[in-house]
Amino acid sequence: MQNKVLVTGFEPFGGEPVNPAGEVLKLLDGKRLEGCQIVTQEIPTVRFLSLESLRSAVTREDPIVVISLGQAGGRSEITPERVAINVDDFRIPDNGGNQPVDEPVIEGAPAAYWSTLPIKSMVRAMRDAGVPASVSNSAGTFVCNHLFYGLMHFLATEGNARRGGFVHIPYMTEQARRLGEGNGLPVATMALGIETAIRAALTVREDLRETGGRLH
Repeated sequence: MQNKVLVTGFEPFGGEPVNPAGEVLKLLDGKRLEGCQIVTQEIPTVRFLSLESLRSAVTREDPIVVISLGQAGGRSEITPERVAINVDDFRIPDNGGNQPVDEPVIEGAPAAYWSTLPIKSMVRAMRDAGVPASVSNSAGTFVCNHLFYGLMHFLATEGNARRGGFVHIPYMTEQARRLGEGNGLPVATMALGIETAIRAALTVREDLRETGGRLH
């Protein structure tokens, strides 16, 4: 494996002209943290095609850590996800027009996978840096969860030699105001939060044991 951290982010979806995850990628790409280089990959917001793009990027970059980012409109914090579930139940069509109902992400695979990132340490580090953050216990059932589950299944079949997981970020400030969805966060604040979370993912081996039992 290379001394790299792969960070992915989705393209815009749902009629939005921009996705904050893609904007954060622009600020992180090429940075060096804890002796590792950040490499980025935009992911299509399309069922199955998203997993193909992710697996291709992991194979190409051979990173030690993989963190996928997605937009969670209406949330006000950066929220590392705890668990991915093996179900696709899309509330809206994805960018390929797919809208599965109660279908597995991967047929015959386990019901769920835990993130292998130190999510509570990541939250603590972000809060210490002044970035609003909390653990989320539901990644939903749209393409974000689809990608999260597919990532964790892929890493598990490799033997979990690399750590990985998913982090939801809120709307950007101007986006949230335009949509009437709270205040959002500035892109620079979200980039700082993800950078801080990456540092924790690279340096913390045993996660904190403190409560993180809220719904999202």
